[in-house]
Amino acid sequence: MTLSARRILLVIGGGIAAYKALDLIRRLRERGAAVRPVMTEAAQHFVTPLSVGALAADHVFTDLFDRQDEQDVGHIRLAREADVILVAPATADLMGKLANGLADDLASAILLASDRPVLMAPAMNPKMWAHPATRRNRATLEKDGVRFVGPGKGEMAESGEAGEGRMAEPLEIVAAVEALLDGRPKPLAGKKIIVTSGPTHEPIDPVRYIANRSSGRQGHAIAAALARLGADVRLVSGPVSIPDPAGVTTLHVERAVEMRDAVEALLPADAAVFVAAVADWRTADEAGEKIKKLAGEGPPALRMVENPDILAGVGHHAERPRLVVGFAAETQDLLKNAEAKLKKKGADIIVANDVSTDGGTDGTGIEGGVMGGARNRVRIVSRAGVEEWPELSKDEVAARLAALIAKKLENIVV
Repeated sequence: MTLSARRILLVIGGGIAAYKALDLIRRLRERGAAVRPVMTEAAQHFVTPLSVGALAADHVFTDLFDRQDEQDVGHIRLAREADVILVAPATADLMGKLANGLADDLASAILLASDRPVLMAPAMNPKMWAHPATRRNRATLEKDGVRFVGPGKGEMAESGEAGEGRMAEPLEIVAAVEALLDGRPKPLAGKKIIVTSGPTHEPIDPVRYIANRSSGRQGHAIAAALARLGADVRLVSGPVSIPDPAGVTTLHVERAVEMRDAVEALLPADAAVFVAAVADWRTADEAGEKIKKLAGEGPPALRMVENPDILAGVGHHAERPRLVVGFAAETQDLLKNAEAKLKKKGADIIVANDVSTDGGTDGTGIEGGVMGGARNRVRIVSRAGVEEWPELSKDEVAARLAALIAKKLENIVV
């Protein structure tokens, strides 16, 4: 297990995102970690110590002046016994206290008294996150060595507002904890890698667009796996409903031409991985108003033009990365099409997968199909031949591909 025998001191701050701490505890313990919870007074208004303690299978610490807990200066003991202190959610208040050396409750006293690594997962209203005071506090904390995961963009549960301030998802936080505690050398440290992910949306009119079923899960997982190996990852994502991966710089685009421009602006790079399912065509003339259905008339004719081939453009670019990886989603003649794509696009590797569907499973028997599903079965096509991988979760595919990319870059002579 990745966090076996690791001791995590989890500080739960006061905010609606505190409910995510319950799943976070479960995810950490699944990986073998021992979780010792500390709850602020405000946190107890959102989740109960009873629930937290039951999931953590440990005592929940809440009070700096608790007679029993503090008889042996408990906050100092808590501060020193952990391998890492994780603050989730990290409120503006907790960030401000640590940045300014305040310690008026148990959580802030522990943070100030500890010499252990600290990882914060901020969660707050977008305007609070954007406030200059919060920005100053984060800059101070980063200078002091505090690490951060998130926040992401999304709708705020408490206000209905949308923006940056949403706490990272539990699995993102777990990945950040693993990366923080992993003292091994990072094989991709110092390497810049571009990844594309998700679909593109090609507008027909202000209401309708051409798209595909891509969820972005595989591309986002690959970006996260490369970041865990130390790479400086720049993810160019089409419209998806999943969070940005932790430790990755994400650029959001909508159309194929926007994705091409974003990718080319990021060159030069050491490697590029093209996972996005880019629409092959777009309408030649996007309607400025919604196209109305008229009684007795058939559908309007749509004149289509070809979108730019982003993989081929980079594969033959003057600033071509040392390693170019493409994806081939096919419904027939998988290997034949993948091998042709390898030669035509100027790629080094094509990751080929069958996305045909048949009664709820894809052509490989994966429930729900590959596009939008949680699992994948791929073949690695290169000039050296074809390597077939078993059916895996998309996270496992991502981890194996990231390791392969690291190995390939290590062996490429500059």
